[in-house]
Amino acid sequence: MKNKLIAVIIATVAAAGTAATAIPASAATAQPTRCHTADLKAGFATGGDAAPEMKQTSHQTQAFIWFTNKSSRTCTLSGFAGVDMVGAQSTDGTWSLARSSKRAQKFTLKKGDTVDFSITLDPVAKSTPKKQKFVPAKFVVTPPNETKSFTLKWPFGGQVLKQDGATHPATFLNPIGQ
Repeated sequence: MKNKLIAVIIATVAAAGTAATAIPASAATAQPTRCHTADLKAGFATGGDAAPEMKQTSHQTQAFIWFTNKSSRTCTLSGFAGVDMVGAQSTDGTWSLARSSKRAQKFTLKKGDTVDFSITLDPVAKSTPKKQKFVPAKFVVTPPNETKSFTLKWPFGGQVLKQDGATHPATFLNPIGQ
């Protein structure tokens, strides 16, 4: 009886034309995968109001680093880049920047598309004692979820309050797109 019922259901579905049809894998739309370092180029945004105000010392300022998809494929970026500031003074060393508490979003980059992220900086006066200031020389920037980096020369001058051991430093980075 059970076999007869199954046969009737199959016959009914076939007659009605509602049987499922397999779609070849080649016809399915592939979702873009994440961007790799080799897919990208990077740099500091330097035009117009993108440059940080390093000569003032009364408030925080922001620098922006961009990633452009130079590959022929569409890819995605999401999360935080890794950013290490390399100092110009012998006492500076390397400072791995802390992340903000902002939530990351996913960005889809077609060939030639660009997305940036900001670094919030706390500039200090030149007269600040050497041990209390960090003088940026280079930034080692690693795209999210990658291990290979870009090394970017710091083009803006100035110095920031040295808080490389602080729990909540005034110099920190934001996620991609913010």
